[in-house]
Amino acid sequence: MVGIQSNTKKETVRILVVEDEYILAINLQESLESLGYTVLGIIDSAEEAIKKATESHPSLILMDIRLRGEMDGIQASEQIWHNLQIPVIYLTGHSDKSTVERATLTSPFGYILKPVKEQELYVAIQTALNRCDREQFLSSVLRGMGDGVVVVDLELRVKYLNQVGEALTGWRWNEAKGRMLTEVLKLIDEQTQLPVQNPIIKALQQETTIYLDSRIILITRDGKTIPVADSATPLKDNSGIITGAVLVFRDDTQRRLTEERNLENKRAQQLEIQVVELQRLNKLKEDFLATTSHEMRTPLSNIKMAISALENILDRQGILAFESVARYITILRDQCEQELELVDNLLHIRMIDADVYPLELTSIQLQYWLPHVTECFEERARARQQTLQVNIGPNLPPLVSDLASLTEIVSELLNNACKYTPPYEQIMVNVQVIYTPKSLINKDAESGVLGNFQVPYFQITISNSGVIISKKEQSRIFEPFYRILQSDRWQHSGTGLGLALVKKLVEYLQGKIEVTSFHGWTTFTVLLPLSL
Repeated sequence: MVGIQSNTKKETVRILVVEDEYILAINLQESLESLGYTVLGIIDSAEEAIKKATESHPSLILMDIRLRGEMDGIQASEQIWHNLQIPVIYLTGHSDKSTVERATLTSPFGYILKPVKEQELYVAIQTALNRCDREQFLSSVLRGMGDGVVVVDLELRVKYLNQVGEALTGWRWNEAKGRMLTEVLKLIDEQTQLPVQNPIIKALQQETTIYLDSRIILITRDGKTIPVADSATPLKDNSGIITGAVLVFRDDTQRRLTEERNLENKRAQQLEIQVVELQRLNKLKEDFLATTSHEMRTPLSNIKMAISALENILDRQGILAFESVARYITILRDQCEQELELVDNLLHIRMIDADVYPLELTSIQLQYWLPHVTECFEERARARQQTLQVNIGPNLPPLVSDLASLTEIVSELLNNACKYTPPYEQIMVNVQVIYTPKSLINKDAESGVLGNFQVPYFQITISNSGVIISKKEQSRIFEPFYRILQSDRWQHSGTGLGLALVKKLVEYLQGKIEVTSFHGWTTFTVLLPLSL
C-alpha cells in the first residue's frame, strides 16, 4: 500500500472494523493506523458490531457486507444508523446488482471494493466524514428550529421529522419514517372540520412554494387539535430535478390569541371612540333642545297672549260673533297650545334624561285624587258620546310619589283615550294593588340563596274599546315623534311626544308601562311602587 501523510485532525477519528476475514482485517488496521486513524477494534459478526458500536460510539465503521451469522452487514448498518447515526462504509468483494441495491437502501456513506487500496480507503473515509459532518450540521439546525419540519419523497413518504415536528404531530421520527404524509400530518379546515389538501402536494404539483390557508387545524396522533400555519417547498437536486418536498409548520395558537386580543383591543378602542362621540352628540342635542325650547317658548307665550288680547278686542267690537272669525281664532289658539305643549314636553324629556327632573314626594290617596283628575275628561267623553267609567279598589294604601308627574301620566293617557275612542264606545280606568314576584338575595342567609318575594305595586289601567293597535305599532308607540299611520280612526294630530314623555315619567318614578291590544280593546297598564 502507498503511504499517505496524515494531518493532526485524523488522530481524533475512531474507526471500528467489521470484517470476518482475519488477515484482511489486520491489513485494514495497519493501513488505518498508518493514515493516523484510531482503530477501536476488529469485529467479525453483525451482532457484535451493533453491540460494540453502541458501547464505544466510533466516528465511522468499515462494514463487510458478507458476515458470519444470521445477520449480514447491511442489516447491521441499517440498525446502527437508525439508532446511533454512525456513518458506515461498506467493504465488499461483490458488486452484483442485487447486493448494491440492498446496500443503497440503507443510505451508506461509501463503498470500497476488495482488495482495499490505501489511497481509496483514505478518500472514502474523508469523504464519508465530511458528508457526515454536513448532514449532522444540517440535522442539528433542523432539530434546533422552533418550527416543525417534515421531509417527504416523491411518493409522499416521510423521510425526516425534527423534534418540534415530533412534539406537534405526536409521532416519533423512527415511527413516522416511511409512512405516508397524510397519515402523519392530518390537516382539517377549522370551520368545516373537513380534511384539506396538504400544501406539500400542491407544492410538488406547481413546483413552487405554497403557504397554508389560515384557520387550518392539525389533528395529532392522539386526536388533539392544534391550529397551525406552514409553508411547503419542493426539494431539487443539483440538476434541478425535484426529489421531494419539505414542509415547515408551527403551532399558531399564540399568534391567533395575540391577533384576537389585538382585534378585541381595537374594537374596544373603536367602541370607546363611539361612546365619546355619542356623548358629544347627546350633549349637542341637549344643548340644542335646551336653547331651542327656551327660544321657542318665549315667542309662543307672547303669541298666546296676543291671541287672547285679539280675542277680547274682536269680542268688544262684535266681530267675534262671525262664525268664520271665531273659527280662525280657535285654530290660532289650538295651534299655539299644541306648540307650547311640544316645547314643554321637549324640556321635560331633556330634564329626565339629564336626571334633573324635579320630584316632590307626597302621600297620595288615589281614591280621592283620581276622581278629581278624571272629572274634566268625563265631560269630554259625554260630549263625544263616549262612556267613561272609573273603578278604584277598596282600602287602597297611600301612594308615595310625585303628584305632578302622576297627574301628567294619567292625563295624557286619558286624553289619548278620549281623542281616539269612537262614539258609543267605552273608556275604563281601573286602579288596584297587585303583588308581583321579585327575585332578591336573602341577606339573612350566609349561603346567599335566592328567595322569591311578592312585591306590592299600584296597577293603573286605562282601556278604551273600538280601537286596535297592531303589534308593529305597539313596538314603536313610545318612541319620540312616532305617530300611528293616518287613517279615519287616527285622524287627530299630535306632537308625537306625549307617550314618549309618559314612558320616561313612569320609568323615572321607578315603574313600568306596557300596551296591549286585542278583542277590540286597547289597554295601557302602568305599574308603580307604593313608595319611591
